[in-house]
Amino acid sequence: MAVPLDLTCDELLSTTRAVRRGLDLTRPVDLEVVKECLRLALQAPNGSNRQRWRWIVLTDPALRSRVADVYRRAFHDRMGPALDRLDEAEASVRRLLTDGRDLAEKLHRVPVLVVPCLELDSERLPEGNQAGVWSSLLPAMWSYALAARSRGLATTWTTVHLDREKEVAELLGLPKTVHQGGLLPTAHSLRTRFGPGPRLPLEEVLHIDGWNGETRVEARP
Repeated sequence: MAVPLDLTCDELLSTTRAVRRGLDLTRPVDLEVVKECLRLALQAPNGSNRQRWRWIVLTDPALRSRVADVYRRAFHDRMGPALDRLDEAEASVRRLLTDGRDLAEKLHRVPVLVVPCLELDSERLPEGNQAGVWSSLLPAMWSYALAARSRGLATTWTTVHLDREKEVAELLGLPKTVHQGGLLPTAHSLRTRFGPGPRLPLEEVLHIDGWNGETRVEARP
């Protein structure tokens, strides 16, 4: 069983990391714990409370392996040129590339793969406001990751396989009106202590009252 961690809300929000290399590939993940995390995820906001999210949980080794094969091809198609120049990359970029490659090569061994989806009225995504569409799924994906972290599990949010989304949809037997939003590999973590990630200072990304910080709108009388 996953062991709940004694984390404050601030600690949970600031230490939920994308774990690619530190996944325990030998320890099974209890499906009931995954369901607990998904039940919490279902409390996330979504458009008009229509709850069009659908969650595909993959535990079968053969199916995970086939999905991992598609993911691996998509990863190398996308990252191959960068990997060929790995020695020239900055240390931070080199680490991200090697961590991503490690996940791609071992994805079939991750005990649980969660594929969050949206079921829409059409086979095609609506034109225009894509933020409005995906805001009905993405908050729930992050809630799942937070819930998993609080139970000692590790996840990483990845969308690489969406470069070959149709291939994965066929493997999973998804209707054409069901659109994948990403992939959440889930496993026990080889470590329990994580710190905050490297981020820019708030002052470098904060804009108040307009982009230049000088925009003012006169109040109406």
